[in-house]
Amino acid sequence: MTNPTVIVVGGGPVGLATAYGLATSGVDVTVLEKSDTVVTAPRAMAYLFFVHDGFEKLGILDDLTAEALLGDGMNLIDYASGEQFHSSLDAIADDVAHPYTLHLGQDQISRILVRRLERLDNVDLRFGAEVTEIAQDEDGVTVAFTGADGDERLRAAWLIGTDGANSVVRKSVGLGFEGMTWPDRFISTNIRADLGAEGLKIANWRIDPVYGAIIAQITADNLWRYTFRESGDLPDEGLEERIHEHFSVGMPGGAAYELVQFQPYRMHQRAAETFRVGRVLLAGDAAHITNPVGGLGLTGGFLDSFVLTEALAAVIRGAADDSVLDAYSTLRRRVYLDVASPAASANKRMLFDPHPPEEKAQLLGGLRHLVADREFRRQDLLAMRALITPSVVTGTEVVT
Repeated sequence: MTNPTVIVVGGGPVGLATAYGLATSGVDVTVLEKSDTVVTAPRAMAYLFFVHDGFEKLGILDDLTAEALLGDGMNLIDYASGEQFHSSLDAIADDVAHPYTLHLGQDQISRILVRRLERLDNVDLRFGAEVTEIAQDEDGVTVAFTGADGDERLRAAWLIGTDGANSVVRKSVGLGFEGMTWPDRFISTNIRADLGAEGLKIANWRIDPVYGAIIAQITADNLWRYTFRESGDLPDEGLEERIHEHFSVGMPGGAAYELVQFQPYRMHQRAAETFRVGRVLLAGDAAHITNPVGGLGLTGGFLDSFVLTEALAAVIRGAADDSVLDAYSTLRRRVYLDVASPAASANKRMLFDPHPPEEKAQLLGGLRHLVADREFRRQDLLAMRALITPSVVTGTEVVT
């Protein structure tokens, strides 16, 4: 194997997007992913309007749109009363180029990117390659990994870790993962059911301490994501039975359903103390992780990728000093700590925590105002652009 300029460890959607962005900028890239194929477990599946310009710049927006369902906003439901509050994206139709949400499984995004990467001569995409050791010096990074051909070593000028919350890369460079773990966990399920017939919109947050849920349509043939929470103390044994027990009460309208897939997830609010150590950089869940309410996890990873790809490509071609990589680390970490993590935590508490009567009345009153006042809704939606980091190379926004 010829040594590349950049090694990307982790072949999930953030790693693949980063590899594709670098490769289309003329950089030789190798991707090492320990799984044998694209992971299909039910994970992220909705991507908000402020990442679409980044997808367009990357050249994949049309591919994503062709496979996705397009969402028109978020429908909030008070389980106790049945009252619904639809926060429509029509309020920002004159402000952004793509005022919709893309609904498609993150595995679909990965497959789209794999197809794109496989067409490029300057990319070596290696599934079934598990990294075991990383060592860096002033000139580059050496990676040891085990793949189909046994133990191998590879050297590159730079390495990017996009290998998830349990990142081997992050641990190899001695970084901690500061933060907290929630005491409960999410149960993410894919089901087949006609929930539109039960009055649900394409994307729904249901508010209740017991039957709170995130319920969103993934495909036109009635594949839906239904995510609820349970105590983190419960064992995996008996989980499928508990899912059916939850659905026996919580399924909207008592609709018939087929349980297609399910996966439990512990939830965290954590970040590495830096996203750069020498020639090693972190992005996505390897750098920071959040509970998924609001879709700010993978979305944040893509926003990392857009900034990092531009910065590292500029450094490699000599158009920028490597201080832009420190700026990437500082700014993206600040966005996580100051914006993404607090917002996701507040969303989770709103949906799943018990609310005393006075607090509940204030919450529902605020949601009524959000729906009724278009300008208020517009400002609330546009405030989400605080998750975007300006280009560290040009000083202009990478996405708008």
